[in-house]
Amino acid sequence: MARNIVLEPLRTVHIEDQAIELVERKGLGHPDSIADGVSESVSRALSRLYLDEYGRILHHNTDETQVVGGASEPKFGGGKVTTPVYLLLVGRATTEVNGEKLPFRETAIEAARKYVASICDHLDVEKQVEFDCKIGQGSVDLRGVFDQKSVLANDTSFGVGFAPFSDLERLVLESERFLTLKLKKKLHALGEDVKVMGFRSGEAVHLTVAAALVDSEIRDATEYESVVNEIRDKLADQAAKVTRREVTIDVNTADDPELGRFYLTVTGCSMEAGDDGSVGRGNRANGLITPCRPMSLEASAGKNPVNHVGKIYNLLGNLIANDIVKETGGNVKEVHVKILSQIGKPVDQPQVASLQLLPANGVKLAQVKGKATAVAQDWFDRIDEIPRLLLTDKLSVF
Repeated sequence: MARNIVLEPLRTVHIEDQAIELVERKGLGHPDSIADGVSESVSRALSRLYLDEYGRILHHNTDETQVVGGASEPKFGGGKVTTPVYLLLVGRATTEVNGEKLPFRETAIEAARKYVASICDHLDVEKQVEFDCKIGQGSVDLRGVFDQKSVLANDTSFGVGFAPFSDLERLVLESERFLTLKLKKKLHALGEDVKVMGFRSGEAVHLTVAAALVDSEIRDATEYESVVNEIRDKLADQAAKVTRREVTIDVNTADDPELGRFYLTVTGCSMEAGDDGSVGRGNRANGLITPCRPMSLEASAGKNPVNHVGKIYNLLGNLIANDIVKETGGNVKEVHVKILSQIGKPVDQPQVASLQLLPANGVKLAQVKGKATAVAQDWFDRIDEIPRLLLTDKLSVF
């Protein structure tokens, strides 16, 4: 099938050769990431409900989750949450099929509750989180749905992707994963709300880490300082495994012991005390916030995986970019992908798929053009695999 795939040279200074680079990742317990995770969990739960009942994913978009921070009184040795976190599920879902009502509200709230509980170890989901579902209702006649011969884009929108990750991008991503998926299991005072900001100036790298600590796991200010130092030291050891560049690390720089100011929480999550969260304000579909690279403002989490191009094209852009790097065997230093849809047109036939390649030294664009174009064609041929990859946790959206 002929598609409008346009390949051209990427006319830029390679990311590793730029003087300044900034990269950010909001950890799994950050309020914005909680909003993303809940939205995506609700979407996947509804998708499974539709698949179980009707053999296909029906229309839904649950990408407007809001996290409204509560109130708490943390203190060394253990404090308390005084006002629960309020979590509002917003969006649209197919709630009725051929006159048969579906348990969409129960499905959505249960998915949200399970997700939050799976992320936040010190949070009592039953007592410290209030769940509310305002997902709009809609009905569908399946005869009309099944009569569609192809999946049509629901919007005129674009998605972007790039590859490969730079040294700093890998470091920031791996640092947050190390803290929240590995170190936290041994260092129980470390909460899930972690943010890592990476700054490279030339060959020098600096990480600024904000890590919510759990008050019940820390006796006093002296032990707090010990925990902060352990986080910094362990992360430094981890960073040395990821990059050869010199890395310096600061942890919880807003602390002021003389004023009694510490990043101390009851639950390990800042949303317990007024820190709000919204879908799409955090990590992009590749897990990072990268102002030195092409990005889309589109929120991917919670959008339906069948025809919402705001989700599909951002995922596809990264898949295409990474596979081009892999298939060209080191002959490409950097790939940027931009894909534009047109509402009402088949999702596998974009208005344009722009591939920008920065060949390695001594490599001509003509040498890699064929493979790069073939990779893009292949992914558009297989675009219907994306829902399965999402539902089997092979793809992440934040």
